[in-house]
Amino acid sequence: MSEKTDRQILQLLQSNGRLSNVELAEHIHLSASPCLRRVKQLEAQGYIKGYRATLDRKKVGLSMTVFIEVRLNSHTRDASEAFETSVVNLPNVISAYLVSGYADYRLEVVSQDLADYEEILKSVQNLPFVKDIHSNFAIRAIKSDAPLPIEK
Repeated sequence: MSEKTDRQILQLLQSNGRLSNVELAEHIHLSASPCLRRVKQLEAQGYIKGYRATLDRKKVGLSMTVFIEVRLNSHTRDASEAFETSVVNLPNVISAYLVSGYADYRLEVVSQDLADYEEILKSVQNLPFVKDIHSNFAIRAIKSDAPLPIEK
């Protein structure tokens, strides 16, 4: 899958899996019949795994999942708000949690490969108030259903 139109379809269905074919076609500036054929093809190829449009991470080029535990060097409200505001803007961070225990935050990150992850890691390290980071690489997904940042 490499066509821009197919990627637009996937992005729109992730945000609203109940769009009618006519509405979807209007959004991507395509007539209804070719739009429906593209959606059916994406379904047949496994890019769309279900509705609320769950996308296969490997098929969209994001086969690596890493859980990053982040400790902040300050526990003030300003530090937390600055970190949280910044982490929300990182597209490869698909979930972020304030947690108890050793770490302050646990991030779920998707990447293409180790080189891509290294760039993402640099972005996380540069977030405000980050003291240290610990990464855990996922071996197999048991449940994974958050929207994916497929626009690259």
